[in-house]
Amino acid sequence: MTRFERKRSIFQNKDALGESYQPTEIEERDEEIAAYTDALQPVVDGWEPNNVFIYGNTGVGKTAVTEYLLEELQKDIERYDDVDLSVISINCKTLNSSYQVAVRLVNELRPPGNEISSTGYPQQTVFSKLYDELDVLGGTILIVLDEIDSIGDRDELLYELPRARSNGYLESTRVGVIGISNDFKFREQLDSRVQDTLCERELQFPPYDATELANILASRADIAVKDDAYEDGVLEFCAALAARDSGSARQGLDLLRLAGEIAESRDADCICEDHVEDARSKLEQERVEEGMRELTTHGRLTLLAVISKAAKDETPCRTREVYQEYVDLCESSGTDTLAQRSVHNHLSDLRMLGILSAKENRSGSRGNYYSYSLDVPFTSAIGAMADVLYLDREIEVIRDIADMNDIT
Repeated sequence: MTRFERKRSIFQNKDALGESYQPTEIEERDEEIAAYTDALQPVVDGWEPNNVFIYGNTGVGKTAVTEYLLEELQKDIERYDDVDLSVISINCKTLNSSYQVAVRLVNELRPPGNEISSTGYPQQTVFSKLYDELDVLGGTILIVLDEIDSIGDRDELLYELPRARSNGYLESTRVGVIGISNDFKFREQLDSRVQDTLCERELQFPPYDATELANILASRADIAVKDDAYEDGVLEFCAALAARDSGSARQGLDLLRLAGEIAESRDADCICEDHVEDARSKLEQERVEEGMRELTTHGRLTLLAVISKAAKDETPCRTREVYQEYVDLCESSGTDTLAQRSVHNHLSDLRMLGILSAKENRSGSRGNYYSYSLDVPFTSAIGAMADVLYLDREIEVIRDIADMNDIT
């Protein structure tokens, strides 16, 4: 008897639901594509390229549209002999400074075996090496910096690079920078001089609504899923869940893919809404578990404090209320407590990770304050805490309280 057996009852090309899949057409982004095309027009005309800053939530098509349009641009521009275009794309997620970005760009431009070290050079020396490599390549160069917000406030390169030619660092090479970010506040944190150059043309990608997501899922399902392998309403259900949460096409596609995998594992002939519900629960728990990997012991205790308040049906709750629950958990588990301010910082981190939501409340002359709630299902949150062995007893107590209050 074989252990592994091919299952293809649901999918005909599951890769079409994957993150790396590049569709031949981009759905539901006509306005953004038109504005983006206009921003890239100077390249075709043979002029200095615009610097473009693109922002929006994860999964709303920023990178997909960029890749699609740059591929179209490179193909269409072959008709013109007087334009020589090169595109260099890097993801800045693991880079946290202008220095590291400049080193990566130099090494992208150099042949294998001739890279420079990521340490040991003065920053301006690395910048000079980068300008030398750009001049050797020549023509018009578009540099795409995805997840550009990872650079943080060490943004010297973002100031220098768009101005390199006007400042005499490049002889004839024309350089344009395309920055992509899902951090809406990143632009505000930039030096005003960087904003003036990097954000020369600014495009915002709004979240998709449920109808747009349903259309996107339908076009992908035509490629990925076999005919009659999903029940009526399944795509709309996936779309509604994703629209309600984040407006992310990636989330909707992940839901459909995982629901299909669950259906296949159960030897079902088609995907139904129960499979989507199970997929949603699993993805939610994975999201919490992924976020928890970044948490310290006290970050986990802070999260468990909010979970405990949720089990008692006492959320949304203020920081001071979470803090008292946190102190009780620390005493129960034999852990020294932190100050309330530190717990407030952990609450902010959990909010950034998408595990908690925060509602701003106005209290008149005393100023504003936030009240916190779980932004994931209770069962997903408590399930993700199950591997925190030193809190076994506390978690069981919280489960019992949740059962008594019928919290799910």
